[in-house]
Amino acid sequence: MTRIEQAVRQSLGEIIPEELGVDLVSAGTVTEIEEQEGRVRLVVHPGYPCASRLPALRREIEERVTPLLEGRELALDLSVRIKPHRAQHDMPAMMQAANVIAVASGKGGVGKSTTAVNLALALHAEGAKVGLLDADIFGPSQPIMLGLPKGTRPETRDGNAFVPVMAHGIQTMSMGYLVTEQTPVVWRGPKASGALTQMMQQTLWHDLDYLIVDLPPGTGDIQLTLAQKIPVAGAVVVTTPQDIALLDAIKGVEMFRKVDIGVLGIVENMAVHICSNCGHEEHVFGQGGADRMGRDYDTPVLGSLPLSLRIREQADGGTPTVAADPDSAEARLYMDTARRMAARLSLTREGRRAFPKVVMQH
Repeated sequence: MTRIEQAVRQSLGEIIPEELGVDLVSAGTVTEIEEQEGRVRLVVHPGYPCASRLPALRREIEERVTPLLEGRELALDLSVRIKPHRAQHDMPAMMQAANVIAVASGKGGVGKSTTAVNLALALHAEGAKVGLLDADIFGPSQPIMLGLPKGTRPETRDGNAFVPVMAHGIQTMSMGYLVTEQTPVVWRGPKASGALTQMMQQTLWHDLDYLIVDLPPGTGDIQLTLAQKIPVAGAVVVTTPQDIALLDAIKGVEMFRKVDIGVLGIVENMAVHICSNCGHEEHVFGQGGADRMGRDYDTPVLGSLPLSLRIREQADGGTPTVAADPDSAEARLYMDTARRMAARLSLTREGRRAFPKVVMQH
């Protein structure tokens, strides 16, 4: 390594993107530093979607590195490369989806589905190819949150494969597409688990970087089926600051650890209510609980979302916050949370793809 190359590497080791938490070199994003005739070629590939951050990152790299080149030109290749990451028990990643991320909660009513859809839309806005699977077999809500017309049904191919329904730029699948709103799903656990497996494996997901799975609340059959049959790269647990919600969230974290699925972090929902008239802040459900849980279980808080009438209205209206008002403070919080989630995943060990099935014909 030349003197200039060493100086460039040392300088890049001082750049720490907020969502990454570690420097570019330690994160493995610097893949090439090469001194060439009259220039230095530098290749930096962040492993998570961050389209909104790339211009600022490019400027920072150029400002730090250019003075070190002794008059040589900087040829900077800065682009995102999303790879599959290790799933539980080293299961190979799905051919159609590099990384499956489960969004879970220990109990209902904490805003898990609203969080899941906004995280999916945020990853898409940052440049990733994203799918959203509504795995709440008994209470699917994503079709309404995505604003899809009543009676929306997925196309089928070859009689046994579903074409994902496109909504706001992401690929989606839900039990809500297969039953009417008035039809309750009255199934025992094994049949519900079979439905999850069918939707996951028989949907023609197309070249996804991330498949976000909106799980039902709790730690039951659906979660166990996911852990046994689907390669999951990481999980996010959604909670509120309320003590009872935190107790259930802890069970969710422990469940994922028992089945060898890494917990990427906690999302604290309804953390604070800000009065729309006077701006007074009030912690309706308590304060600091997620931070304490994060410290106790060595799990970072990825984001903290307010108790907001607008978030609820936008989700109920079929245009979630990130799509409805991308420049709002709430949307920026979801964007920050999604980047932290994906960045943390990018720091985990890389996984492997499953080999495609080869059929020999004579």
